[in-house]
Amino acid sequence: MNPTRKRRMIIVLLVLAAAVVAVGLTVFALQQNMNYLFTPSQVRAGQAEAYKTFRLGGMVKGGSIERSGDSLKVGFTVVDADGALPVEYTGILPDLFRDNQSVIATGHMAGDHFVATEVLAKHDETYMPKELKDAMEKAHHGKAVAANEAPQ
Repeated sequence: MNPTRKRRMIIVLLVLAAAVVAVGLTVFALQQNMNYLFTPSQVRAGQAEAYKTFRLGGMVKGGSIERSGDSLKVGFTVVDADGALPVEYTGILPDLFRDNQSVIATGHMAGDHFVATEVLAKHDETYMPKELKDAMEKAHHGKAVAANEAPQ
């Protein structure tokens, strides 16, 4: 192989190696920032164990909201057709947060309860985020529960 071809081959291989490294680092960085959405029954089934941080979606169980008198700490239960999961949150909740409303909480598991760092409430009586609607429909498939109803 003559020196010019050898030089070109080395340059092409270096550019390809740099591209592979850049793509690998990009995929790794994006993977670290992804938050997957799970329903309480999926979390109880162990599907969220591999994720440090994830989103929990469902309905706020009626009568489950407990506010601390001396801090911004709030406890409530998120439910779907087959499961319930207690949630703990410290901070100011959205104005639309209340019993029997859809909610998405971002956070992590701490033992048997979910510790939320952010809580989002649905913004009107007919809206439900597509991801949550799909997850709830999947959880309710084959059961006599409509996807927009909270279990009692």
